[in-house]
Amino acid sequence: MPKKSAKPEESVKSVMSDESGEPRKPNLLQALIPIAVLIALLILNVNYFGDNTLDGANQFALLLASAVAGIIAVTLGVKWTHIRESMVKSIGSAMPSILILLMIGALAGTWLLSGVVPTLIYYGLQIFHPKIFLFATVIITGLVSLATGSSWSTVATIGIALIGVGQALGISEGMVAGAVISGAYFGDKMSPLSDTTNLAPAMAGTDLFTHIRYMTITTVPAMSITLVIFLVMGFTYKFDATPGDIDLVLEAISSKFNVSPWLMLVPAFLVFIIVKKIPPLPALLAGSLIGGVFAIIFQPHLIREIALGLDGTTTSFFKASYLSVMQSIFGDIAITTPNEMVNELLSSTGMRGMLNTIWLILSAMVFGGTMESAGLLVKITSSVIRWANSTGSLVATTIATSIFFNITASDQYIAIVVPGRMFANSYKKRGLKPEVLSRTLEDGGTITSVLVPWNTCGATQSRVLGVPTMEYVPYAFFNMLSPLFSILFAYLNYKIRRYGDDVPSLRARQSQPSLRARRNQPAEKAITDEERKDF
Repeated sequence: MPKKSAKPEESVKSVMSDESGEPRKPNLLQALIPIAVLIALLILNVNYFGDNTLDGANQFALLLASAVAGIIAVTLGVKWTHIRESMVKSIGSAMPSILILLMIGALAGTWLLSGVVPTLIYYGLQIFHPKIFLFATVIITGLVSLATGSSWSTVATIGIALIGVGQALGISEGMVAGAVISGAYFGDKMSPLSDTTNLAPAMAGTDLFTHIRYMTITTVPAMSITLVIFLVMGFTYKFDATPGDIDLVLEAISSKFNVSPWLMLVPAFLVFIIVKKIPPLPALLAGSLIGGVFAIIFQPHLIREIALGLDGTTTSFFKASYLSVMQSIFGDIAITTPNEMVNELLSSTGMRGMLNTIWLILSAMVFGGTMESAGLLVKITSSVIRWANSTGSLVATTIATSIFFNITASDQYIAIVVPGRMFANSYKKRGLKPEVLSRTLEDGGTITSVLVPWNTCGATQSRVLGVPTMEYVPYAFFNMLSPLFSILFAYLNYKIRRYGDDVPSLRARQSQPSLRARRNQPAEKAITDEERKDF
């Protein structure tokens, strides 16, 4: 019977014994070799494959780096069975993300066929002035993500539509994607419905709303500067599209789709059920199926057109509906108009289009699992801790460690959980309250995950938006500013909460006996004992 999987730190301890016959501890050089190999291969891929690195080159680079890590693990005495179990466990942790990614592909397909996405583009072009479009994009995605608690759902729904609007307005896809990512991850970070917003305080030992309130100290300045930057960009950017071009886009969409406000019920329903705390996977499945139903009701002509292209002889509307909706869920569909730019917006690859991204995620998780099997990741991060000699350097080191895990383990949850466990005692010894650690984990782990092309977040959002990660990274201002503000405020000692900050000193209390007498004595003693223990 296979042994039950241990926690990451426990599995490392189990193989790191110096006893005879047990694996040896790695040194720092051994731990860094796979990282160096991976970086070298990724640089070669970018130089030689350009924008096509996600078609297989980066995936195999991760597998080769995994092989190097595996060889090092074997030389240290780690059993192959342990390496394999670690890889499988790592892949297992990514399965929810993979399933959600497949559902996002299905949703994108049915929402295109039903006319939901074209309708959002159609009304968006009429509502948004080009100069405030980027600013408004951040606001809209931020509000939707705040309401739903999910950056993934926000990007997969309203984000796709906003990319289409931006293209029609002649705005760079990278800029629009950066605005979408900035808003979506602001909401994901601050929403009490977000899984990472609940995970970070759980790892640090504080409560949810204390964590959210404390995050506003770094989040508000980062978002304010982001909004100002996008507003300035909007008023200084030279737009390629003219009012005549926009009219042509509107005409092309209305010529192929029955545009109706009723189609807005589909995204409204999805937002509603997510707000009601329906898990993302069933919520996205429901959104996909309702999109298929609305396609049959509102776009019967497209149903017949697509089915005819698939079957050639289809006469039954039932058969045509089944063929077209199923094709939109799992495969390629493309709506053709006289306008070539619009044609680029009106295509989807369904679940099948997500397979390259899933391949990338699987390869990344294999690399992370192999590195973890021999304690290589922990060796690197534990070596970094010794540099944390002040509050500022401790926060900076925590953020750097979270980013490191986003790059190597390719998963934002690992980037929160492992550093949270590693640094908890260090924060406590310095008298720092747990919300300081929880905020740092969010600023370093959650926010930066989408900036790494092979991370589950970066790979997914890039695929969903159809924009390469490195193309939107320069414009994901909020995601880059948040960790910087966290580090800056720590070095400036600005609003860094410590035990005893909100309790009068013992000397002050001794000088006010009448005040002490009015207080509940047992509660006061508990606080005093806690202070003494933490210091």
